[in-house]
Amino acid sequence: MVDIATRVWNHKWKIDPIVRSLIDTDFYKLLMCQSVFRNKPDTQVTFSLINRTKSVRLADLVDEGELREQLDHVRSLSLSRGESTWMRGNTFYGKRSMFSPEFMDWFENLRLPPYHLEKRDGQYELTFEGSWPEVMLWEIPALAIIMELRNRAVLGTMGRFELKVLYARGMTKLWEKVEKLRPLEGLRVADFGTRRRHSFLWQDWAVQAMQEGLGNSFIGTSNCLIAKNREVEAIGTNAHELPMVYSALAKTDEALFQAPYDVLADWQDEHDGNLRIILPDTYGTQGFLDNAPDWLAGWTGIRVDSGDPATAAETAIKWWESRGEDPRKKLVIFSDGLDADKIVTLHEQFKGRCQVSFGWGTMLTNDFKGLTAGDTLAPFSLVCKAISANGSPTVKLSDNPNKAMGPEVEIERYKRVFGVGEQERVEVVV
Repeated sequence: MVDIATRVWNHKWKIDPIVRSLIDTDFYKLLMCQSVFRNKPDTQVTFSLINRTKSVRLADLVDEGELREQLDHVRSLSLSRGESTWMRGNTFYGKRSMFSPEFMDWFENLRLPPYHLEKRDGQYELTFEGSWPEVMLWEIPALAIIMELRNRAVLGTMGRFELKVLYARGMTKLWEKVEKLRPLEGLRVADFGTRRRHSFLWQDWAVQAMQEGLGNSFIGTSNCLIAKNREVEAIGTNAHELPMVYSALAKTDEALFQAPYDVLADWQDEHDGNLRIILPDTYGTQGFLDNAPDWLAGWTGIRVDSGDPATAAETAIKWWESRGEDPRKKLVIFSDGLDADKIVTLHEQFKGRCQVSFGWGTMLTNDFKGLTAGDTLAPFSLVCKAISANGSPTVKLSDNPNKAMGPEVEIERYKRVFGVGEQERVEVVV
């Protein structure tokens, strides 16, 4: 096992590039990329870094030269033979040949497109433009790079023994969470923490800790490189990106209203079983479910990613019952702002009423909160989102208006089209 504190103290960053592979990314990005490659390959998109925590002035903390060096390194990466063999020959979700030969031929020759970077008001403006299948693969590396460079800036001020103690405390903190989860009967939890991890080495350590501490209750990781190296399941389905871009491409209000369902119709053409998971909150969960076609009720489950998680799960259970489905046979995946205490509460509240699973993100792979003076390593809310498609702005409403994004006039239009009324604001921590 890597001695992370010693590795950090030595400052030999050349042996530790922040992103070390094109599959050092979330599994759902690759699944979505294949779907986009098949259905919308010529769509032109712009992605942009968005720091929701304005008090963290990234441009004052992260050296621009180091940031460019890490971004340029990602642009030099290509799929290795071993990585290609893993993708072409491995079984994912019980299915061999998940990725088509046509997609793999394209992916094996891919280099990520250029980026645009500038400083403004203490923040970095980082954008990516080009064809959707290429640009979308920048999201996870960009977030991981920014987050780890900020952490490296803080760690670089610490002494050798200070680092030893910091990581010992971090490991103890995480292990105490594992011990809290261990007694839960029937627990199913996966690592979803790539995008805002403390570092690659720390995420890799967290996965090993979960493997040993939780055994079969740990069902996998979203990180493809770690899944490959540690021989665990790669976990992931789809994200808000798909309905956001499909909706931006809609020419009329009627087409806009239909766009989130068009996404899932395309997805259904490619996937079955546990990959048929609905993410209903892009434009409001209740309205999405109320107007959903009957065939969606037959899907395997729902992922809850904004608003109050218990309320969203109750909404899903009532919807399944109204459509003649048995909620006890359906899967609810909780994935927003989770930590051990919340996992315990939700597991106890919904066990026996539906199948429950957890995608544990930032507070698994980046919880150093309270471990440094001034809380300089506390996680913060950083995202990289599609902001336009073929020149039209994208919009996300969410079940939490604090997560809404897009031009105000378009947000109001989307609220009207999707019938979204007053919503409860929930603090966005990570």
